[in-house]
Amino acid sequence: MAAKLRRQSIIKRILRERSISNQEQLLKMLHNEGFKVTQATLSRDFADLGVIRTFTDIGVRYVISSDDFGKHISKLVGLEILNVSHNENVILMRTIAGRAQGVAHYIDRLNRQEILGTIGGDDTVLVIPDKVKNIPGILELIDDIIARKPE
Repeated sequence: MAAKLRRQSIIKRILRERSISNQEQLLKMLHNEGFKVTQATLSRDFADLGVIRTFTDIGVRYVISSDDFGKHISKLVGLEILNVSHNENVILMRTIAGRAQGVAHYIDRLNRQEILGTIGGDDTVLVIPDKVKNIPGILELIDDIIARKPE
C-alpha cells in the first residue's frame, strides 16, 4: 500500500508541475522515478485521484479535477462530521460511527497540496497538514464542508 501512495503522490506532483498530454509520457516519468507501472495501474490511479483529460489552448492535458469531484457527496460529508479539534501539529475530526473512512477518502480526493493525507478509523479522522502554518486554512476548508447543506 505504501508504494501505491508514493506513486500517486508522484503522479500528483508531476501533473501539477508538467503539462502531460498522454499516458505514455507519464509512464516514462514514473519509470524515471523508479516505478514500473502498467497502463491499467495508471488508469486505476487516475480514477482514484480524479484525473481527467481536458482541452487547453496548447492541446490535451491531464489534470486533477478537484472542482468536479464530489459536488453531490460534499453536502452529505459535512453532515457526517460531528466535531473538529486540533493541536499544533494535526487536525482531528469526529464523525458519525462508521463514516470516518468515507470522510477521510473524501478529504484525500480533494487533492489539496496543504494536506499530506488522512487516516480514517471508525469515527475519527486524523488530518495531517504539510506544514503547521497551513492548519488554519485546512480548518477553514473543513468548516466550508460542514457548512454545505443538502438541497
